[in-house]
Order: sequence, then C-alpha cells, then structure tokens
Amino acid sequence: MTQEKKKDLLLQNYRVLDLTDEKGLLCAKILADLGADVIKIEKPGGDDCRRFGPFFHGETHPEKSLFWLAYNLNKRGITLDIKCSEGKRLFNKLVENADFVIESFDPGYMSRLGLGYKDLSSINRRLIMTSITPFGQDGPRRDWKGSDIVFMATGGFMALVGDDDRPPVRISVDQASLHGCAEAVVASLIALHDRHQSGEGQYIDVSIQASVVTTTLSAIPFWDMGEVILKRSGPYRAGLREGSKTVPQQWACKDGFVSYAIWGGQAGVKTNTALVEWMDSYGMATELLLDMDWAAYDLKTAEDSLMNAIEEDIARFFMSRTKEELYQGALERRIQLYPIYTIEDIVKNPHLKARNFWEKLEHPELDAQITYPGAFAKSSEVDLNIYRRAPLIGEHNHEIYVGELGLRDDELNILRQAGII
Repeated sequence: MTQEKKKDLLLQNYRVLDLTDEKGLLCAKILADLGADVIKIEKPGGDDCRRFGPFFHGETHPEKSLFWLAYNLNKRGITLDIKCSEGKRLFNKLVENADFVIESFDPGYMSRLGLGYKDLSSINRRLIMTSITPFGQDGPRRDWKGSDIVFMATGGFMALVGDDDRPPVRISVDQASLHGCAEAVVASLIALHDRHQSGEGQYIDVSIQASVVTTTLSAIPFWDMGEVILKRSGPYRAGLREGSKTVPQQWACKDGFVSYAIWGGQAGVKTNTALVEWMDSYGMATELLLDMDWAAYDLKTAEDSLMNAIEEDIARFFMSRTKEELYQGALERRIQLYPIYTIEDIVKNPHLKARNFWEKLEHPELDAQITYPGAFAKSSEVDLNIYRRAPLIGEHNHEIYVGELGLRDDELNILRQAGII
C-alpha cells in the first residue's frame, strides 16, 4: 500500500494574532504547532514574559528566557502598541486577514480600547476571538486577579493533593493556565469547524478556574456512587476502602518510585497473582501472600492488619529492585506497574528517542543548539514538528509591516521612533 504524500501543515491556511501573556501563550503555540501562521504581538521593547526564568546559561536577558523560547516556538513576532490610535489602526489592518485573535487581558480591556469582539467582527465577520482570563468574562469574580496557586485552589485541584494531615499543596510548576490554554484551543477549533458551516466567526470565553475544575472530574463518581468525598491522601488512593482507609498507590524502590495498585476481586486476581509468583521466584513471597485467595479478597472491607501485612511484604520486594528492573519485569508478566520517571529519566527514555520526540533547534543568536519536546502527535496526513524558533523582539516587523501591510521603510522608522512599534 502506497502512503499518500503528506500535506505541508494542518492549519497552514489560517492566521492567528497572539496578544496573550503567560496565561495564554500555550494556546497560540498549539495552533502554531498545527501549522497556523501565528503572529505574537508584543508591546514595544518586548513582552513581560521575557523576564521569566530560567534563562539560558543563567544570564538574565530578554532574549534568553527559556520560558519565552519554549512557549513561542513556531511563531513570528512583531511589536505594537495597541493602546494608541495608530497602533489600533495597524492592528485592525492585521485583523482584516486574521482567522483568530487570542488574548488574555482583564475582562473588558479590549472593548475599552475599541478592540472588542463586536469591534473586530465588524471588520472581519469570520474572525474567531478567544479570551483566556482567571474567572471568565462575567460573574462576581470576573475582575479578580489570579495566579497558579489561586487557580489550583479555587478549581478544586489542591483539595485533592497532599498528605491528609497537612494543608493542601499545588504542583510545583505552574499548570493551571495550561489547562485553560488546552480548553481554549479545543473551543477555538470547534468554532472554526462551525465557521465552515455558517461562514461566521464567534467569541470564546475561557475561564482558567473552570478549566481546572475539569481536572477533578474523576472524584465525582465517588460521590455519585457511594457518597464518598475524596480527600488528600499523599501517595495513597482514597475512596476504595471503607471510611478513611486508603490504598497505597506509590511505592519506594531502590532508585526512586513506582506506581502499583493492590486491587481486590477479579480486577486484582491476574496482576496480584503474577506479582506474588514473581516475588516467590526470588524467595520473597511470604506464606500470607502465597495463601491469598485474591478472587475473594475484598479491598473495601479488608482488615487493617491484613492490608498492612500485604503492604509490608510488597514494599520489601520493591525496595530490592530498581524502577527499571521492576518495570521490565512487570511488562514481561503483564503486571500493572509503572515507573515514576524524573525529568532526567524522560529525556533519556528510549521509547521517546525511538519516536524522535526530542528535536534539536539551532539558535544562531545564542550560538547554541537547544533540545525541545517535539510534536505532541503524529499524523499520516500532515507534518507536526518544530520549524521556527521563538521570535526575537520585533524580529518580523519589516516582514509584516512592509512586506504584508505595504508600509514604506521610512514609515516603519517613524513608527519605531514614536514608540508605536
């Protein structure tokens, strides 16, 4: 069977104007990864996100922010002051041929500038405008500010993370806005699909708080089915046993941690039996484990003494092996066990390497080559990859203002001197 030649890029015929800060950068990046022509619009002098660390070789510089480099791959970049009249005029000219405008200003800010959806759709009725804000465009908290810890807390995620005898904690790397960006991409592409039918664009309102709420959906069935409110349980899993009893989910091993769950009933027969047989081959299975009737084992009602004894025996075996030894052995025996990888493990992972996941990109301005995570998916029809490093400050001003909007070089100089670009 002959494979059909791939098209260039999935969204190659679409243009995105990216006005976002750190709350929305990933949204436009995903669209860029899909092939859209994304123009990142920064204020004159550069975006505030360029001050976010870490920095290349630890040197604080607006062109060396690794945060900026990561979230602006595949984008072109221009500078523009959209607050002044000439800046608005130029932005409106860009809107004429744009398919998406993605922004993350405070609710109502774009409308106060005369650049709200009603204003822009009068210029381009096919425009899809997506706003990403902490709590959405309406409601009693629409004007509240927010940070990652605020979103994680008010979205309910933090209530489920941490040890049960300590306060809630958040994931150490900002995550909340990334959930908002993912929802924004999906909504924007649904709107694009609708536009193909109706010929009209639409306005998308994304709340980061609401996006985080979706991460807690696995907790809802516990209440619906058994009126159990899940709580923080550290490396354990709550809700599977009666009352406040928990089940271990993460286990220490010789060089890190693995994830393994002791299931009861038919769900656990195969994997629990295989684990005990494996332990027995090394003389580490106790009589208790060898005599267990896993099909009759009821995780929900099991005595604490029995559960503790099982845990102690399994924990002893895991501590005698590395996570890779446990993982490979589990694969061979079809046991539901998984290594908990560190970042270093992920970078060295042979599976990701075999799939050419990591991509090296030249940075002439840094006289260096940087390795990035590659495409989030593979396609038999289109290419998904890194094809452009993040833009330097105003790197594509001439290309877009002169080459596309038709300004003269002297006009561009005047705009630069006036602080408009």
